[in-house]
Amino acid sequence: MTKLFEFLSDFSLLGMGIPEIVMVCLSLLLAYLAIYKKYEPLLLLPLAFGMMIANVPLAGLSSYDEGGLIYYLYKGIELGIYPPMIFLCIGTMTDFGPLIASPKSAFIGIGGQLGIFVATVGAFYLSRIIPGLDPFTIKEAASVGIIGSSDGPTSIYTASVLAPHLLPVITIAAYSYMALVPLIQPPIMRALTTKKERVVEMPPTRDVSKRKKIFFAFGLTLATLILVPEAGTLIAMLMLGNIIKESGVTERYIRTLQNHLLNVLTLLIGISIGATATAERILNFNTLIIIILGLTAFAFGTIGGILIAKLLNKLTGGKVNPLIGNSGVSAMPMAARVSQTMGQTYNPNNYLLMHAMGPIVASTIGSAVVAGIFIRIFGF
Repeated sequence: MTKLFEFLSDFSLLGMGIPEIVMVCLSLLLAYLAIYKKYEPLLLLPLAFGMMIANVPLAGLSSYDEGGLIYYLYKGIELGIYPPMIFLCIGTMTDFGPLIASPKSAFIGIGGQLGIFVATVGAFYLSRIIPGLDPFTIKEAASVGIIGSSDGPTSIYTASVLAPHLLPVITIAAYSYMALVPLIQPPIMRALTTKKERVVEMPPTRDVSKRKKIFFAFGLTLATLILVPEAGTLIAMLMLGNIIKESGVTERYIRTLQNHLLNVLTLLIGISIGATATAERILNFNTLIIIILGLTAFAFGTIGGILIAKLLNKLTGGKVNPLIGNSGVSAMPMAARVSQTMGQTYNPNNYLLMHAMGPIVASTIGSAVVAGIFIRIFGF
């Protein structure tokens, strides 16, 4: 009988309280959304699994249980390895041609950073106003604000440096809103644009030579390393990936980076961050505030991009369709698809996809630079 009691006392389920059971149920819900609703399944499915195993305390499979498999996988996040490697892969799938062909589209990408600053300020001050909420430090507020970049790897990289304990919530929020782009952005786009603006036709983007794209990648890398070295890791990896793509001499690298390595990295990020989502770190009022602020950041990023696009429409005499302003956020390529779909809804002759890609890649660069600035200022 004594041996039976000892066995039962070691059984993992006995180490679970109500909070852990709630987290396991939440992980199963996320798995359902990934499998049956196809919400960012490549990331959400391993993240949900990691969350589940982390909340069986005696199993020792959270990212904080020293010596376990997940503990060592999480080192790729902790040491800042996985996000830059994701940027390397993304670089091989990115075309900077639309941005080079239309440099003014960079202003839309800059406008899309509005959400980052709104959410950062909101997190810092609201947490001091709302009763019962633990005040966010400036590092935590900046990490929450970066959700507004709509760029998962940038959000992960920034949070891993400034506020690692917020990683699971920030990651879930960032990727959830990216998946919900087709639902969140269209109402904002309709509210901020007129019928006349929505039907504006934009001429096809001009072709840009590979030589110019390669020069652009080298030049931007050097400029970032000199001016904002804290953003250098992300930008350098993004540009290296693009140089590999545009060089035309490294097909084997391209195939590996675009497919196998990207998929493996996404899996490792998902399970290792999911395994940080233990009950004591997630089940609190601050988590709800982060989710709300993340949505606010995404909405204001969309608003900022559209307002700049409307300004460009005025300055160019009506040659810029403000519907591409939603692509001021870095949700690539979902935001550009929304621009295209909305454009053709109001004018079947509208082809806005490539015009929208310019602001998106500008926003990807811009959000990485903002992240670097935040790390420089607040990462003391």
